[in-house]
Formats: sequence, structure tokens, C-alpha cells
Amino acid sequence: MDDPRLTPARPEVAAKYLEGKVKAARFVAGEVFCVSQSIAPLREAPASDAMLLTQALKGERVTVYDRDGEGFAWGQLNDDGYVGWIPDAALAKPGAEPTHKVTALRTFAFPGPSIKLPPVETLPMGARVTVTREDGAFAVTRDGWYLPRRHLGGLDTVEDDFVAVAERFVGTPYLWGGKSSLGIDCSGLVQISLNAAGTGCPRDSDMQQDGLGRALDATEMKRLHRGDLIFWKGHVAIVRDADTIVHANAHHMATAVENTREAIARIKAAGSEVTAIKRLG
Repeated sequence: MDDPRLTPARPEVAAKYLEGKVKAARFVAGEVFCVSQSIAPLREAPASDAMLLTQALKGERVTVYDRDGEGFAWGQLNDDGYVGWIPDAALAKPGAEPTHKVTALRTFAFPGPSIKLPPVETLPMGARVTVTREDGAFAVTRDGWYLPRRHLGGLDTVEDDFVAVAERFVGTPYLWGGKSSLGIDCSGLVQISLNAAGTGCPRDSDMQQDGLGRALDATEMKRLHRGDLIFWKGHVAIVRDADTIVHANAHHMATAVENTREAIARIKAAGSEVTAIKRLG
């Protein structure tokens, strides 16, 4: 059975490339759009109160296959393949390709070359922009926004240590489906951190358990390394050192550093055992 989270197919409509593989009333090629808002919700259904599945960040590409005629588009994120409903208002026709990405936890976009001006937007880590020129301490985007240069990097900028990226999110409120420093969930933290380090990563924890690294055997589990991933059903944490993990979790309602043994015992007491420990690289 194809995973519906990654398969753009409904009884009414499906992606053209799935023709002959799934049943649908019609098949469409789809049209690529660009996320124009800083953070756009991808929801389970075409309603503003529907469950948040994940978020798309400014500059991401989305292939749209259908619209409900009431403000929502149904499509697939080009980066991680997630399928869902996104507000039409968050999409724009693709323009110039992005040249830079936000490398700070978040940054402000100003309407001119002064930090005293009221910001026009807040952009999260991983958002992509097209820079046309520099003006002192600012990078000027195609939209006419002025962003602090030190908060941006080229699209090929790679962080040395994805765990250090995750640690920067400590204190961020927990948000189911979130993937920014305004709100993030456990797998979103892993995805954003690995992406910042140049590693592709699926969106949800079960996908990450299946797709990342190699499983440790019982002997290896006794000596965890920085960057190992500990999985439970519906949850993932990142190993910091021999004694601690960092994870976005609903117990703290935040991204927190926690003693590994204590976290495993706490989660076990709540009814969930460790399902795997994976080592990357």
C-alpha cells in the first residue's frame, strides 16, 4: 500500500505519474508553485482548523494537483514529498530561483537598510530567498526586503554538526506539525537540523526510522554517540552525549535537553518502548 502521506492520489484526482498505479477519476500533470509566505501550513483537509501535517517554508516548491475553489490547493512538497492541503494565498508563480537560505534560527526582513524600521516579515531557518545585491550589512532580496547578511548563507552552506543546530532550538514551543523556531515537533527538529547539515531527511519519525542510518545492535546501544537517533512509536530524539538527548516533546511542551535514561524510563512508564536506535554515516 502506497503511503498516502507521500502519494498524491485521491479518488477524485491523482498525479499523472501515478496513472496505471492507482485508481482515480482523473489524472493531472500538476503545476509547480513557490511558497511565498514565511511559513505555510500543510493540512490534512481543506480547512483552516484541519490538523497540521507539516509546514512549508518560504521558497519551497509545491506541485499543485487540485483546488477546492474555496482557498485551498492540494499538492505535494517537492523537498520531502509530503502531500496535503495548503492555502492558495501562500502560493505564487515561481520567479527567479532562490540564491540564499536563512541560517539563523529566524530573522527579520526590513523594508529598508535600517534595523530601526518595523520589520515586514519574520523568516525561519531554512527559508529561501533570492538576493539581488548587497547594501552594507544587508542583503537585498528580489522582493525589496533587507535581510541581515550574517543571518543568510548560500544554498550550499552546510552546518558541521546537526546536533548543534538542534540544540539551538532548545526552548522552542512544541507544535504538532511544526518545523520552525516558532513551534516544532520531534521529527521536524530532526529534519530541519539534518537539512541544515546537508543531509536529506524524511518528515515523520516512522519514515526517519525506516530511512536513516543503520540500526545499532545491543552491544553498540550501550555506548551511544553524539548524533545517534533514538526512536519510539511516534517519537524521535537526538543523542547529545553519553548521558543526554535533545528532543521536541509534548511532555515539556518544548524542545528540551533531558537525561537519556530518565527520558527512556519516563516514556516507557507512559506505555512506549524504544523501537530502534539508528546511527548516521
